[in-house]
Amino acid sequence: MAKLYAPMLVKPDILDRMELSFNWGRYRLRVLRLHLDPFPRGYFIRFHKHSEYEFHFIAAGYGQVTLEEGEFDLTEGMFYLTGPGVMHQQLGGEDETMYELCLHIDINPLHGPFPDEEDWEALEARNCIETLDRLGAFPKHDRSMAMPWFLAAYQAVAEAQPGWATTVKQAVIQILLRASHAALDSPPAVRQLERDMASYRFQRVTQFIQDNYASPITLKEVAERIHVSSRQLQRIMKDQGGVSFSEYLERCRLDRVCTALAEGGSSIEQIATDNGFQSGNYLHYVFRRRFGMTPSRYRENSRSLPDWQHIHKE
Repeated sequence: MAKLYAPMLVKPDILDRMELSFNWGRYRLRVLRLHLDPFPRGYFIRFHKHSEYEFHFIAAGYGQVTLEEGEFDLTEGMFYLTGPGVMHQQLGGEDETMYELCLHIDINPLHGPFPDEEDWEALEARNCIETLDRLGAFPKHDRSMAMPWFLAAYQAVAEAQPGWATTVKQAVIQILLRASHAALDSPPAVRQLERDMASYRFQRVTQFIQDNYASPITLKEVAERIHVSSRQLQRIMKDQGGVSFSEYLERCRLDRVCTALAEGGSSIEQIATDNGFQSGNYLHYVFRRRFGMTPSRYRENSRSLPDWQHIHKE
């Protein structure tokens, strides 16, 4: 274990030099210290406390911590949380150096106003911080493997990895989350935030049509893309948009045709094929049925009256 984290001793204060603060849910987190701290044999730190949260993970060796609840032996793979305001003193092992991964972090609630409904990140952050506040000031085993995230944060900065700040943020959040798991005898029942699937599928379908209106598109093909039957897709289109699949596709194509007629000099035949219609004759038929005039007449009117092209939206 000591060998694994040894690289963190090359530049022991590299993370402490960073001004790292970010929002997580409805909290503001400010990293004060994030490092590997060696406790030489018999090294002693008398009783003290911190106003911030201080996480101690034993990466190697052994030692002892004294808390209000009593004295506790520390061995590799254990961790404990002191703070805010927890008195403690620490002692290194008699014949072996203890290596401690430390995270000092300020966690302060943000002030609203906030929407009534919390998003998934806000819920996870609130659950984590509330669980940490119930963790208790005595050593526990790092069952959820928080310690490797210290090394991930260090390497991101020491190696100047692209996106190092995001990596450090993710590492800090993982340390908090995984430490909070130690307070749980069993995994909690988590309320997952689920999307409105009908609305979500409607958005996917309409976006796909808008992106691909110029190509041949069939109801069956799009239904397969969103993993529903053709009948289900028709029902979604009617319930969410008030139109059938073919009606929405036709309207999307005609919108683009109207823009092309008003702005460009392309032939009607070219405009038809560029916007998903089989031919100029078929476009003529569909256009006249929809707008009560031919594409040529629309083009003439749009040139003489700039706002004319908007008639198709009324």
